[in-house]
Amino acid sequence: MIDRQGLVRFVIVGGPKAIEIPELGRSRSGTNRLRGLRCIHTHLEASELSNEDLNDMASLRLDYMSAIEVKEDGRTGRIHIAHLLPQNIQNETQNSQKSNGSNFSNKTELWEKITFQNLEDLSLDIESLTSSLEEEIYRVQNSVTEIEQGEKTLLVHVDTGEKNNLSTHAQLQELSSLARGAGLTPVWKISQRRNSPDNRYVIGKGLLSKALIQSLFLGIEVVVFSNELTPSQIKSLSDYTDLKIIDRTQVILDIFSQRAKSRVGKLQVELAQLRYMLPKISTKHTALSRLTGGIGGRGPGETKLEVHRRKAFDRINNLKNELKKLQKKRSQGRRLRKRKQIPVISLVGCTNAGKSTILNSLTNSDVFAGDKLFATLDTSSRRMRYPSGEEFIFTDTVGFISSLPKYLVESFRSTLEELDEANLLLHVVDASSAHCEENIENVQFLLNDLGLSHKPTLMIFNKIDKIDDEKAMNLSLRYQGIMVEGRNAKSVEIIKEACLNKIMSARNSELIAI
Repeated sequence: MIDRQGLVRFVIVGGPKAIEIPELGRSRSGTNRLRGLRCIHTHLEASELSNEDLNDMASLRLDYMSAIEVKEDGRTGRIHIAHLLPQNIQNETQNSQKSNGSNFSNKTELWEKITFQNLEDLSLDIESLTSSLEEEIYRVQNSVTEIEQGEKTLLVHVDTGEKNNLSTHAQLQELSSLARGAGLTPVWKISQRRNSPDNRYVIGKGLLSKALIQSLFLGIEVVVFSNELTPSQIKSLSDYTDLKIIDRTQVILDIFSQRAKSRVGKLQVELAQLRYMLPKISTKHTALSRLTGGIGGRGPGETKLEVHRRKAFDRINNLKNELKKLQKKRSQGRRLRKRKQIPVISLVGCTNAGKSTILNSLTNSDVFAGDKLFATLDTSSRRMRYPSGEEFIFTDTVGFISSLPKYLVESFRSTLEELDEANLLLHVVDASSAHCEENIENVQFLLNDLGLSHKPTLMIFNKIDKIDDEKAMNLSLRYQGIMVEGRNAKSVEIIKEACLNKIMSARNSELIAI
């Protein structure tokens, strides 16, 4: 490894088939330039630069990668050199922005390979080459049209073809919204169709290398994966690149921590975070390690990792106990409502569908409602009295999202318990969403998973002011839904009438059954 002053910084000795490149430090590790190192190594067989060579050049952001063939008698043979091609990367970026992000084109070459027959023929202006590369990096980064504040982010999705999942485009759009909700700025999206995620890198190593080159030219600092990462994948990816590696669950938990306001909400978020982090703490265990090592003790004492795990388990148990105490208080309120026979109507649906807005319009209240994901984490209940004297309680709940891990749902069990007590569910749908029908199926799947599919349900299509009349008519006919504009109090009057009819009909059915 040689720097730009011609000084040898590293000498690495490997076997005949491969070498292991050590940690090169964080010198010149900024997002807008190359590392300032050139790799020169030998090939003991007559062969061009391998995919491994090119991948290393990409992941380490080397000025260039070169290989010198060594003949059997020890003389040098051909010299192979490769460097990045910024112009193709820029074109690929423009195509991606037009198509909302997709996979790299198979025809795209992200590097140029040059072969010289011997050392005497070698002629390459390295200084000029690296200078032009870094100028192009700077220019492409400044040409990115995103003006939002936040770390520039690459979104990565693996489509395994599983049922009950949103389409690739829908999942990337959802991941983009989540990233923005966490304060990140998505500037590039890639996807790959695989039977299952790669055990080490989630996506193929070739695509990962191209993605890292793209990241270099766009100034990307964070990579967000739609799939939940295993501890081994996090380690492999962190070893492969200097970029921050996080997954979709981490992004959701970060948003939750920003939104939680009540005591219950904060406890639920902390519980979810601990349950997420626990598997990431090494499971290495030594028999008798809990022994103190004092008189009569035979173990080596508790290791640092085990201390972390034990503390995490203890904190999880404490949080569960605190939540149980708070649940008892809530259950007392529910029992009182049952004694008074006050019907409970719960609003459910995907996050940012407009549930809180509709609750405010129905009950003339001021529950916080924002045009952002998971604006509501804490359950809000409001009472409404009809002119006839009937009283209903409307309850707002945390929004649903596709493919939530089970432990995340379990952490919010105390909030979702409100749905168990509901007499009627209002399934609120964002009619203006490009993935409206996929979102409906996703919520229905989650309700079934929570054991709530038997509950009487009214379909409410919100934000109809943002769609044309034909689409509104088709949705209404297909799902027998109610079309409303949540911000308009007059528009939601039809919901009040529908709820009253549904509850009274259920009461009459019970009387007939008796």
